[in-house]
Amino acid sequence: MHDAFHPPPDRGVFAAIDLGTNNCRLLVATPCAQRGLSVLDAFSRVVRLGEGVAVTGELCPAAMDRAIAALRICAGKVRFHRPISLRVVATEACRRARNGGHFLARARRETGLPIEVIAPEEEAILALGGCAALLEPGRPAVMFDIGGGSTEILWVDVPAAAGAPPVVRACLSIPAGVVALADRFGAAAVTVAGYHAMRDAVATELSVWDQRHGIRETGNRQMLGSSGTVTTLAGIHLGLQRYDRTQVDGLAVEWGRLIEISSDIVAMTPGERQLNPCIGRARADLVVAGCAILDAILHAWPVDQVRIADRGVREGILLHLMGAPTPRRLS
Repeated sequence: MHDAFHPPPDRGVFAAIDLGTNNCRLLVATPCAQRGLSVLDAFSRVVRLGEGVAVTGELCPAAMDRAIAALRICAGKVRFHRPISLRVVATEACRRARNGGHFLARARRETGLPIEVIAPEEEAILALGGCAALLEPGRPAVMFDIGGGSTEILWVDVPAAAGAPPVVRACLSIPAGVVALADRFGAAAVTVAGYHAMRDAVATELSVWDQRHGIRETGNRQMLGSSGTVTTLAGIHLGLQRYDRTQVDGLAVEWGRLIEISSDIVAMTPGERQLNPCIGRARADLVVAGCAILDAILHAWPVDQVRIADRGVREGILLHLMGAPTPRRLS
């Protein structure tokens, strides 16, 4: 593995906010020659902004209130740190909801944050930029990010030269995130039958995309996953009694082990999921949907092991603001 960015130190403070379908996340950092960036402050809260959007097509009032409450906290931290550059992005829930524009106008008015909605491909490329340092040089890669409202998948060339940014050959965004699937399947989303139905629905879309690009037939590929689903499974794999990012980020887990843990989670009762320290109450009703998406991805492109990333869009935004080389699309 390599760090793709070695900036000079002391170039100021930067901030990024990612308002996703399930979480609102803030990261404040300065450039760091050793690690790419040095985190000064961070915030993450489950807001479930996209709750019900897959069914009703609209953001519900309670979800909007939760998101704005979290954004107010982020805005306070931004005012405290006074970054020289800030970017605030919103993703699938705001892209899909009929009242997304109304919500964004209210959020801007009440928090002062310059929120913008980004397209699925930009979201995927930002996530890749945030994770690129975990990719092995010289090997093609499948990179995926299982979100709340959608899942983004990238087929990537990783140059052999250390520090050279990845090149995106193809990008797929499917409206199947953990919140979207949980809403769509309702009570069945936490059952074994629902798990198989969700997995098969995702697998069908992946198969069509793979036939177009021939990924499964490409040898020596690697896989990198970024999401709460994969970090949760990594924590369970390590037997953590409390989630620890430093042990999870960059961890390589065998392909078969992830399949095994997913099966174990599906077999749990709702109470057992809530009591698991790496799942908890906030994710207990969404983790089965996440495992279904992950299962479909793993079986679409089997590999020896999967690299786990506890980083993504926020880090990608920050590195771009700091002037790091960023992934590009193959022209």
